[in-house]
Amino acid sequence: METLILFAPLVGAIIAGFGWRLIGEKGAMWVSTGLLFVACFFSWVVFLTHDGVMEKIQLMRWIESGSLSTDWAIRMDRLTAIMLIVITTVSALVHLYSFGYMADDPQWKEGESYKPRFFAYLSFFTFAMLMLVTADNLVQMFFGWEGVGVASYLLIGFYYRKPSANAAAIKAFVVNRVGDFGFALGIFALFYLTDSINFDDIFAAAPALAEMQITFLWTEWNAANLIAFLLFIGAMGKSAQLFLHTWLPDAMEGPTPVSALIHAATMVTAGVFLVCRMSPLMEYAPEAMAFVTFLGATTAFVAATIGLVQNDIKRVIAYSTMSQLGYMFVAAGVGAYSVAMFHLFTHAFFKAMLFLGAGSVIHAMHHEQDMRNYGGLRKKIPYTFMAMLVGTLAITGVGIPLTGWIGFAGFASKDAVIESAFAAGPMGYAFWMLVIAALFTSFYSWRLMFLTFFGKARGDKHTHEHAHESPSVMLIPLGVLGIGSIFAGAIWYSSFFGKTNEIASFFGVPYAEASEHADAGDHGDVKDDHSDVKDGKAKKTSYVFTGKPGEGAIYTGPDNHVIHDAHYVPTWVKLSPFISMVIGLLLALWFYIWDPKMPKRVMETNRPLYNFLLNKWYFDEIYDVVFVKPASMIGRFFWKRGDGDVIDGTLNGVAMGIVPFFTRLAGRAQSGYIFTYAFAMVIGILVLVTWMTFSGGAQ
Repeated sequence: METLILFAPLVGAIIAGFGWRLIGEKGAMWVSTGLLFVACFFSWVVFLTHDGVMEKIQLMRWIESGSLSTDWAIRMDRLTAIMLIVITTVSALVHLYSFGYMADDPQWKEGESYKPRFFAYLSFFTFAMLMLVTADNLVQMFFGWEGVGVASYLLIGFYYRKPSANAAAIKAFVVNRVGDFGFALGIFALFYLTDSINFDDIFAAAPALAEMQITFLWTEWNAANLIAFLLFIGAMGKSAQLFLHTWLPDAMEGPTPVSALIHAATMVTAGVFLVCRMSPLMEYAPEAMAFVTFLGATTAFVAATIGLVQNDIKRVIAYSTMSQLGYMFVAAGVGAYSVAMFHLFTHAFFKAMLFLGAGSVIHAMHHEQDMRNYGGLRKKIPYTFMAMLVGTLAITGVGIPLTGWIGFAGFASKDAVIESAFAAGPMGYAFWMLVIAALFTSFYSWRLMFLTFFGKARGDKHTHEHAHESPSVMLIPLGVLGIGSIFAGAIWYSSFFGKTNEIASFFGVPYAEASEHADAGDHGDVKDDHSDVKDGKAKKTSYVFTGKPGEGAIYTGPDNHVIHDAHYVPTWVKLSPFISMVIGLLLALWFYIWDPKMPKRVMETNRPLYNFLLNKWYFDEIYDVVFVKPASMIGRFFWKRGDGDVIDGTLNGVAMGIVPFFTRLAGRAQSGYIFTYAFAMVIGILVLVTWMTFSGGAQ
């Protein structure tokens, strides 16, 4: 079953890409989509029936070179099962959605349709992502990692006749290569120190790596911290964390289904998955994880500030993705790996729905993406409006305070992240950055809703008059994702953020009962407790994780109490995300419903700040000055001076004089007369005899 899940998208990609002329354009689209739904169905079967215990499915022997020995195998555990349903569900729905969204796109070349090529790219991307998450070793993971990079390049630059699309594809590819270089260095360091790239061997060696020093860049480093940091550099690129994030908003140049696939549930979550997969190593790298927490919190805040003023509907959602990824990394950085996966899981549903809903709006408005040209669309496209409303309620975290799980999907997972951040560092930097980001998220999310669906129609009058609801093939995926956006958090709350024994059972982590009639705080390694009543007396039972590194899908060390402590944070901490959401909603109502002239007044009063945020903190401009222009100057110097003056002007000039001379000389020696060759032979013999005589070789 797992093998079918893995290879079904690859078969679909091959058929759609190379066999569409035989089965037709529609046939290629249906085959690739059908195979994705097959993979999706079996992924849910695996997820719902898997007991959490890790198993390996060997596919073939792969690499045998010296001490490097690795198989191509599927590592099936709870982390893999979660990623399988996330990837295949979103990809299958994106395939179906694309039938309607791409229907009006013209064929660019006579006799060659690019629709099968688009579906082939989608399926290939899905296969590469599945390769990544099912990997049993770092080389296999890196193969999928780079495959995802290639596929994203092809998808982002799909409209290759648009210069902006080509530039965005190149930018995404180059920026990700920076992160991938760090990832590769981490893999090299692990193989150098452990003589293996298999996860089981690496996890077993993690405690030893924590005691080991390694020289890197002329400095002594703790091995575990250095390797964890290098691996996180790779995660920064894929998951668009601060400093390696600039490719993400530009990637909106790709078709909207691509945005949903790449930025909702798959490519950008690869970095979060990597950190959680390597939790047995990360737990022994506290300095590296502190950096992960800091950067994740900063990314959540910075992205949220930029999203406040963006006007392109897809860019607003793109910066929202970047911000939510920061939440996930904070959870992983403080050691709450199950919470990080919880937010990854719920985020996939509501963010995919927001992107596909935005695509439905763009489709209705004849590919207009500026929200300032929308307004009053809720009556024109009511089903899209309802879907976007559900997605907004989920991402802003609407729910019943203090219940933990009674609310939309984002309510449960986002609150779990914020509570874990407080538990790890009360009143710390990460907690406040996430709370402020939650307020900003609420504001720009409701701003998007009010500008798009409420108020008076703005922009082109003809476009508004002819706005229409999307076809059912585009609305069905929205309905399915809406169900997940509403119920995913509540259904799986206990599995990701419940009691220790519930989390341990779900993730296949060994645990044991620790004590009775004792307070959990009396035990240094107790992660949770619960009480029941027996014989009229309260009985308190505590549990501890007993697994060693690698035993279970995730690993938390004996000193990691974050999830346990997160359940006992003060009430005001539990209320803070809800209060932030309400403040953001009220501000959005004030700015865009009650007093629509307020945004312009605020903008004019704070013009420097507005321009700073509108220009995305000037990261692109800074990178252009620091990296792009110096690289262009160096390239131009080698081109003009090196290639032009030295090679073409000097070396080639000398060669053009010397080579023809010897060519003519050699040509004259080839006269065709026997006596000429005989004379040359005699001269050669005389030279040889003379040399041997004077060198003593004749003695």
